[in-house]
Amino acid sequence: MFLSAGLFPCVTGTLARGAGIRVARRRGIPCSADGRNSCRSGLPRRPISAETGADSEPRDLRYFRAAMTPADQIRTAAAARKQLAGLANETAARQSQRYFKTGPGEYAEGDRFRGIRVPVLRQIARACAGMPLGETLRLLRSPFHEDRAVALLVLVRMYTRGNNAIKDRVVRAYLANLRYVNNWDLVDCSAAPILGAHLQRRSRAKLHALARSPSVWERRVAMIATAQFIRSGESSEAIRIAETLLNDEHDLIHKAVGWMLREIGDRSDAQTLRTFLDRYAARMPRTMLRYAIEHFSADERVSYLTKRQT
Repeated sequence: MFLSAGLFPCVTGTLARGAGIRVARRRGIPCSADGRNSCRSGLPRRPISAETGADSEPRDLRYFRAAMTPADQIRTAAAARKQLAGLANETAARQSQRYFKTGPGEYAEGDRFRGIRVPVLRQIARACAGMPLGETLRLLRSPFHEDRAVALLVLVRMYTRGNNAIKDRVVRAYLANLRYVNNWDLVDCSAAPILGAHLQRRSRAKLHALARSPSVWERRVAMIATAQFIRSGESSEAIRIAETLLNDEHDLIHKAVGWMLREIGDRSDAQTLRTFLDRYAARMPRTMLRYAIEHFSADERVSYLTKRQT
């Protein structure tokens, strides 16, 4: 599990802290009962050196930093792929393939992994900061999951720091290449900071079109993009898209909708969330409902779960 929702700041709280504790303990990493030594995504934080008390970085991250200098900026997709290939880890790749459901008939069937840790991907993305848009899109079209993750990180940075003309180009390129944004972590890292940010003061018609797409990833893009609005105190668009996706059959959509509903309660308007639940809890998919009410009191959670059962 080397890539996760914890990859990006907009993706927090997706997995329970207890899951992080269990994962850390399985890997032999000391972890307190409250999970302070494991990150919220379920991946361990940097281990602490017993000799110095200082953070010790993953070996592959130290290797990458040692290999790169400020002058060694990565400018082409080919150079990025070469750097990524040199950091591949077969054991980690096999673990990621299981975690991200790449087997026959699973949602990410056939996806390929290099087995590279998230901190290393972030460092490579920073080294790719000067990569032109065309080269970034070539990297996005790679068959390897980590290559696409790096490309999306670069696109997020390009959008965030670009002028209006660059922002428009990035959004058009993002929408034209959504077929390569084809796993939940790739959606979660990019939908809000690119598409959601762009539509903050524009028509949201594109989101509603995506919410009706046959592609599970495009439907998830539509829902997760609303995180940008929710953070600014606006919940109405997320509620409308949640209503559109209420009867979706895919578990990944149930989780996305429930997560955004919970974010509305936490960040925007708890009463809006309760109004939605009072209306729809009885027919919401169980996973969606559980995600939405995760931060409610125990009594309130029981009340809404009982509504669903009656």
